[in-house]
Amino acid sequence: MDIDTGTTELLCTVRDGVALITLNRPEARNAMSDRLTPALRTQIKERGADPAVGALLITGAGTAFCSGGDVKGMGDRSSKKDMSVEERVADLKWRQANLTGALVGVRKPTIAALPGAAAGAGLAIALACDIRIAAQSAFISTGYARVGLSGDYGIAWLMTRTVGSARARELMFTAERVDAARCERIGLVNRVVPDERLQDEAFALAKSLAEGPRLALSSIKDNLDDAPHVDYATALDREAERLVRCQRTEDHREAVRAFVEKRKPAFVGR
Repeated sequence: MDIDTGTTELLCTVRDGVALITLNRPEARNAMSDRLTPALRTQIKERGADPAVGALLITGAGTAFCSGGDVKGMGDRSSKKDMSVEERVADLKWRQANLTGALVGVRKPTIAALPGAAAGAGLAIALACDIRIAAQSAFISTGYARVGLSGDYGIAWLMTRTVGSARARELMFTAERVDAARCERIGLVNRVVPDERLQDEAFALAKSLAEGPRLALSSIKDNLDDAPHVDYATALDREAERLVRCQRTEDHREAVRAFVEKRKPAFVGR
């Protein structure tokens, strides 16, 4: 089912429980824009809440994932030239909270499929997903230092959580281009696949997750999100609470039946 996003710059299709969201400005390496970005915020929110969707898969058209902000327009900002510093800060806080903030908050598995460059805020979008799959020709760059900026959309926090403080500092300070093979070695992407297989493999993974026990996967995500921030005793307590609730679901009972009957479980999300 095709979803009307309100713009051709963002495409969305729901199939087999997967919301495939495609940034569609290939001529601009899928850079963020005044049409693409609001539509992406809307789709993250709506597909994240859509009961027909079990996983979100975000990718880019052509040979890029997302090159971040439109650098050519950075010196103009005519729509914001009359805003005070405080107003601009408030505006950016809102935009961040409703893009990468909302994406991190989605309680379903999220996957970024990188056919090419992921830079700046585009890299932050990829890092806000649970899993990243990259084509062999893909690469990343934090990018901000190259244009005299410090970073936004949570990139420093997301990068540190993904690759650790030392790597995050290196990548943020240098803004170097990092190829897919090195991204996999340092844990920035989960796997690298041949370019021609990227979309098929990413969708197959998203579909397998969408077919999984959705309440359990949501609780697993809660446990993983807690892990860096709470002490061990708190983590144990919260895991216990979530597991006991999962034990009372139809999906758990179905999984047990399927195990005994040696068949694939048919989860229903309750």
